[in-house]
Amino acid sequence: MPAYSPPIYLRSGHLQTVYPTLFRRVKHQPCRRERIFTPDEDFLDLDWFSVKSQTLVVLSHGLEGDSRRPYMTGMVRALNAAQMDALAWNFRGCSGEINRQPILYHNGATYDLDTVVQHAAASGCYQRIFLLGFSMGGNLTLLYAGEQGERMHPLVKGAAAFSVPCELAHGSEAISHPACALYLKRFLRKLRGKVRAKMAQYPELLNDRGYHRIRNFQQFDDRYTAPLHKFASAEDYWNRCSCNRKLTQIRIPALLVNALDDPLLIRDCYPYALVRDNPWVTMETPRYGGHVGFMLPGESYWSEQRAVRFFHERQGYAGQRPG
Repeated sequence: MPAYSPPIYLRSGHLQTVYPTLFRRVKHQPCRRERIFTPDEDFLDLDWFSVKSQTLVVLSHGLEGDSRRPYMTGMVRALNAAQMDALAWNFRGCSGEINRQPILYHNGATYDLDTVVQHAAASGCYQRIFLLGFSMGGNLTLLYAGEQGERMHPLVKGAAAFSVPCELAHGSEAISHPACALYLKRFLRKLRGKVRAKMAQYPELLNDRGYHRIRNFQQFDDRYTAPLHKFASAEDYWNRCSCNRKLTQIRIPALLVNALDDPLLIRDCYPYALVRDNPWVTMETPRYGGHVGFMLPGESYWSEQRAVRFFHERQGYAGQRPG
């Protein structure tokens, strides 16, 4: 497939990042919402988009996203048009109703992705399942694939991930740059809503006093993510939950696409050496694309075309080592 080469007027990382978020509109496909329950008595809300295919793609959204974000619904539309079913799931607390347990979602919550995968596989409707993630959901997808390694469910035949902060410490550093101040402010504002919802459930556990003094993800993760999820600190959380720790252990065909002009990625978010050491993983670094962008003239995005092509090429994959 030709490399991503947008028109000149789309060759801006910030434009590619901002425009789809604020202005893209995708008509929602008919879906069936299902609530499933987790082993710790919490719940996950799943949106099924079926064209009665024997191939299913499980989609994981990004930070403070949900199953109805335009990048999710655009990908669903492309997958359905290519005769693949799609399952877009919502991380804990992201479906419009706060979750029950005294935790939220985070980059290392692969136990929830596993719950979704096992549930989909147990339906008996599919001959093959693929995984796909955006940004945080991409990190989760690749981390899960690496953790599973040789133990991956046999129906799972491949994974694709776009705009992935493969090294969370470096992703946090990138978004703290002054050029990304608006992105950071928006994320912190939305995350405060999650904190307040959880405060209402567990007032003895956390509060948002002085929240306005939080200036970066390190401060947020030190105060909330780490203690809620039993990490020693933000650095401990980032180190243990970066997909870079598991890339060399992936044993299904995997595609990682990170644009070089992505304003939210720097340095080890482009893990060239790790990918070279694992023939199962292909990394593409187009010059343009921004963060979860990859726009083209018209309604279709290049990332959607690339994912469909990758999954089509692997529909006959039977577990053999590549190359």
